[in-house]
Amino acid sequence: MPKPSPDVFETISQSYYELTNAEKKTADYVMKNRDRTQYLSIGELAEESGVAEATVSRFCRRLGYKGYNAFKLAIANAGAPTHAPLSSGQPIGENDSTPTLAQKLYAAENEALLQTLSLIRPEAIEQAVEILRGARRVLCMGQGASMILAEEAAHLFSICDGKYVPVSDSHMQIIASATLAQEDAVLFFSYSGATRDMMETLAVVRSRGAKIILITRFLRSPGAALADVVLQCGSTESPLQHGSVPARIAQLFLLDVLCTRLRLQDAERCQTNRQAIAAALADKHL
Repeated sequence: MPKPSPDVFETISQSYYELTNAEKKTADYVMKNRDRTQYLSIGELAEESGVAEATVSRFCRRLGYKGYNAFKLAIANAGAPTHAPLSSGQPIGENDSTPTLAQKLYAAENEALLQTLSLIRPEAIEQAVEILRGARRVLCMGQGASMILAEEAAHLFSICDGKYVPVSDSHMQIIASATLAQEDAVLFFSYSGATRDMMETLAVVRSRGAKIILITRFLRSPGAALADVVLQCGSTESPLQHGSVPARIAQLFLLDVLCTRLRLQDAERCQTNRQAIAAALADKHL
């Protein structure tokens, strides 16, 4: 595998005439859409370029990158600003006052909420609710920052039922998935929908016949292809913004919609559980 130049775009230029015709389509798109490319999943770049995902993978390896994520990171670093990037298009400057900083962050986070609102598919929410209501046990999973959201999901859903269990370690996720049944379900959080640990876990879940609900940014991600229901969040995040607050807020909003819809479907039991939990926690407060 050749070692890529520090400048990814220079690498593309130097290698251009060694690419296949299909790979050149991807190269042409990337060169014309330098800023946009870093935000695309491999499926989205393939669709925009008019090629197969396998072609994009070969294109990245031919340039000397281990995979698509490494290529995206190189794209992001090539145009990385010295200030913190925001999806709202309002970069943060060193001389920004605190009120200006707060306003810019608010704009970015509000934009993430608006994007998510526009992406909500009512039928997908209803399908997810039916899976959760009918499941004997629901494992809440994710990796890294996404696992924090999975734990929050288990906490929120505890008012509905005690069957929601967070599983954090990737090895424990495999172990727990190996004993699932068709009556069980997994609620998985992954912004990219394209991590190796997630794919290994979901493959085991799928082999057991359990249902999969995936909360992700990308509908055409590898993880989405394995899921029974995909709930899409908003927020545009570059590889340099791993676990950004707007992306988390977008997923939390989607989780709130899902949890509230579920509670409304079983309002009486949820109210009973809420009262029992409040009584049990009463002695914890001063």
